[in-house]
Amino acid sequence: MIFSSLDLAPALQKGIDACGYKTMTPIQEQAIIPARRGKDLLAIAQTGTGKTAAFALPILQQLLSNPRTDDTSPHALILTPTRELAEQLADIISDYAQFLDLTIMAVYGGVKLAGQANKLKAGVNLLIATPGRLLEHINECNLNLAKVEFVVLDEADRMLDMGFISDVEALLQLTAKQRQTLLFSATLSSSVTDLSHKLLHKHQEIRVSKDTITAETVEHVLYPVEELQKINLFLELLEEYNWYQVLVFTSTKDQANKLIAKLKGYPSAVIHGDKSQGARRRALADFKSAKIQILVATEIAARGLDIQGLEYVVNFNLPFLAEDYVHRIGRAGRAGQSGHAISFVSREDERNLNAIQRLIGQKIKRIRREGYEVSSRDTLIKNVEGTKRKDRQNKISQTQINKSTTHYKGRKKAKKS
Repeated sequence: MIFSSLDLAPALQKGIDACGYKTMTPIQEQAIIPARRGKDLLAIAQTGTGKTAAFALPILQQLLSNPRTDDTSPHALILTPTRELAEQLADIISDYAQFLDLTIMAVYGGVKLAGQANKLKAGVNLLIATPGRLLEHINECNLNLAKVEFVVLDEADRMLDMGFISDVEALLQLTAKQRQTLLFSATLSSSVTDLSHKLLHKHQEIRVSKDTITAETVEHVLYPVEELQKINLFLELLEEYNWYQVLVFTSTKDQANKLIAKLKGYPSAVIHGDKSQGARRRALADFKSAKIQILVATEIAARGLDIQGLEYVVNFNLPFLAEDYVHRIGRAGRAGQSGHAISFVSREDERNLNAIQRLIGQKIKRIRREGYEVSSRDTLIKNVEGTKRKDRQNKISQTQINKSTTHYKGRKKAKKS
């Protein structure tokens, strides 16, 4: 199905054409028409499936079909869990709306409240926000949500994980009672289902089939490697294959900092929670423009980053949640281009690996690298059992020593008596 068949407003269609969009993805085919008709939706869609257009285009069309000029309050609200996602959504949706007379704005933490407040008071049609920062603006009386008739909850599962749902529910209480609500989630858990029943009215459920959970153009491989050898392996592969651009995910800020410290000979940058919003934005912009070769990131960058033409994503550590693997590798292999998802798997990562393989429906190819062999599971179990046995022996020995000491002190005291 092609976008031009939707009979959208000419100026909106012009924006879609300028973005190079022609054929719709499955989630767009299933969501745009019912959303445009005002239906509440629960949509289960992975990152990289085109879900932003699936909720943004019907809302933009409805704003055009029912224009309001009587106040400066927002009429559409998109809630998203992180600053990076809010900024990303604002950029993408502004591209769709580049020929429209609509004001689109994102508010998020990490920047001064006053500057955002001035823009809000000047008027906004579609507001993108993180829940915490939006509540701050509400408490400061910088805007009113009473006229909001269209609400999108993007990455609802992540907002649940991050504990934002109570804030979300409080904000939705301030919107119009007769509103349309679209809930988008990468996963369908019992918590997401409960949330949909609480917030949606006679909603329609849409799911992207499991065979589209990861792009078919992405090749998955893994290297078994001991945890302490991962940096050396990465440097060796980087030198051997001379990756033009590579996005590397680590599990912790400490791992990211240690890796970036070893990359001084390469144009590289790091983004994680300790970096300022400005520093993250610059690092991402430099990576997109190919000024840097390697971007090291923690999970904070796993969702919402749209990096065109990225071929290589490296999982320095496997994520704890299998769904996060899909979000990470969703940066590569977009729009039909080839991509490579490369994972470093230590013995400790094996349990996470099993869950990932079940989710994506395939066994990931193992590449054993000489010099980086991982000790066998049997050897590991023997070592663990040996350690436990030594610990038990040490405890027994210590208990015997304590008993002997107590007995000695008792005999010594008896002699004195």
